[in-house]
Amino acid sequence: MGDRDRKQHFRGGGRTRPSKHRESGRPARRDSSEASDGPVILYGWHTVVAALANSQRTIRKLWLSENAARRLADDHIDTRVTPEIVRPALIDQRLGPDAVHQGLLAEADPLPSPDIHSLAQEGIVLVLDQITDPHNVGAILRSAAAFAVKAIVTTARHSPEATGVLAKSASGALELVPLVTVQNLARALTEMNDQGFMTVGLDSQGGENLAAVTLRQPLALVLGAEGKGLRQLTRETCTVVARLDMPGEIKSLNVSNAAALALYIGASRLGLMG
Repeated sequence: MGDRDRKQHFRGGGRTRPSKHRESGRPARRDSSEASDGPVILYGWHTVVAALANSQRTIRKLWLSENAARRLADDHIDTRVTPEIVRPALIDQRLGPDAVHQGLLAEADPLPSPDIHSLAQEGIVLVLDQITDPHNVGAILRSAAAFAVKAIVTTARHSPEATGVLAKSASGALELVPLVTVQNLARALTEMNDQGFMTVGLDSQGGENLAAVTLRQPLALVLGAEGKGLRQLTRETCTVVARLDMPGEIKSLNVSNAAALALYIGASRLGLMG
């Protein structure tokens, strides 16, 4: 069974024992609000090392190849738990042949989800409207960490779990950017508006070019799923709906690339780059 068949969601971690071929491809859609209560699966050098460095992350199990264990020791990285030294092939069996694990696999507890009312009243927050591809969400997390985003707000349903492919794609950013999970995105955006956020939805049919919009802090950039874009109620709840104008023949970007460009524009306009 491929990762496209596995349910992924921000509220919980991965399943208790990820079987072979479960860590590649797209997630299945969730049709209920149930939370996964299994451990988060983390693999790959940057992902696992960042988790080991995060005091808020509880590590339950750590599997290392001999080479990975030697590299951690050479870099004086505290494993925090006694690792189990295994052959790389055993990690392959756990994750599937497509997972680039570099000899590191950890099982950990999910990180806590902050409350929507605890968002910082400064800087930039990203809001994801049912973006389901874990590769895209992981790449967005990585860009968010690079631009010092204060948090990412996402829905409890129709979003990938903070585990597996997403964590690997985030390359350690999962430990740096808080994830705020909400049940109703339009209600959460309304609360953010009430808290003083400027909520800017990004849509190819937006009335203004984002680079020309007068932005202010705290700023929330709202991104929709590829293909569908922002849902109508999400659009209606945003303060402004803007587009990303580009000079080339192709006028649309992958959502993770659009997020990076929007963050650069936002951070530059708000004077956050220095």
